[in-house]
Amino acid sequence: MAEETEAQTGVNWKAVILAGLIAGLVFIVMEMVLVAVVGGGSPLGPPTMIGAIVLGPEVLPEQGTPPPFDMGVFLTGQIVHFVLSVVLAVIFVLIARRMALGTGALVGLGVVFGLLVYFVNFYGMTAVFPWFAMARNFITIASHLVFGAVLAWAYAAFR
Repeated sequence: MAEETEAQTGVNWKAVILAGLIAGLVFIVMEMVLVAVVGGGSPLGPPTMIGAIVLGPEVLPEQGTPPPFDMGVFLTGQIVHFVLSVVLAVIFVLIARRMALGTGALVGLGVVFGLLVYFVNFYGMTAVFPWFAMARNFITIASHLVFGAVLAWAYAAFR
């Protein structure tokens, strides 16, 4: 089977991957900093919750207890997070590529996409991962909005 080129698909896959990784980095740093500074929680909370997707809820601390640093849990959380960031970038670009949008409109679409991802993750996916319900808050919403905006901006810049 021949590999599809950008001319055939209308997608610059390198730009998609870079945009997903950049948006994922901005998201996880923002989330960890805001949880610690504004939310009064542990910066390890977000990567631990994400790592629990693969490792199971037994890696989560008792309610109200900060998670201990565990390199395996932390790295698993980061790997899962960045893989999901790239998957979300692919989904976003497959939606956005059919629209002839300038960078500003694309970023606006990215913000809407980030909000949609928040609702799917923190209302839909809680049926499978109930510990995400505890992160339904302004910090998480803001981080998802920024994720979408950065994703769209980075894709526009790299394509």
